Amino acid sequence: MPPPLDDPDAALMLRYRDGDESAFDALVEKFKSPVFNYVCRQVNNMDDAEDIAQNVFVQVYKSAERYEPTARFTTWLFTIARNLCLNEFRRRDRHPLQSLEETVTDDPASAPTQIADPRARSPAIEVSEKELQGRVLAAIQKLPENQRTAVLLCRYDGMAYEEIAQVLNTSVSATKSLLHRARETLRNELREFLTET
Repeated sequence: MPPPLDDPDAALMLRYRDGDESAFDALVEKFKSPVFNYVCRQVNNMDDAEDIAQNVFVQVYKSAERYEPTARFTTWLFTIARNLCLNEFRRRDRHPLQSLEETVTDDPASAPTQIADPRARSPAIEVSEKELQGRVLAAIQKLPENQRTAVLLCRYDGMAYEEIAQVLNTSVSATKSLLHRARETLRNELREFLTET
């Protein structure tokens, strides 16, 4: 575990803890996109992701007085994000939502109108890229929670195995094993699609 001086983000958090509001602004600016992207891939809903990502920084704000740099700042931050995502999954299990689209009748007059985006790229390229991205994300969503979190933090957020292990509260070897099993599952899940292209 690196000392706080080796982690400029932890140093920023310590400055904020000591009353420097600009340090908090700098942390939000630096991490708002990575946190939002991680949460969005976890919960697969942009509106929920915006709320959860905002709550991550609310938790950081509220936890300032108790903050101690026992791990890298990013580990602490993404642990908060992961816990809030888990809370969202539990909330969804307790209170499932019904889609508004299910209430639409077969009457063509009641169908929602779709307007083409004039800035859109070639439809064939768009369809191919969106289909691949959709299949990859759908396959990731099917993974067990620890495997999914490990893949998202490794692939999309560029975290080292050591940091992922701390977020998941497990060993580095267990993290490597989780990632290996996840990659094998994803390879099998996407094999049919990848051989088609």
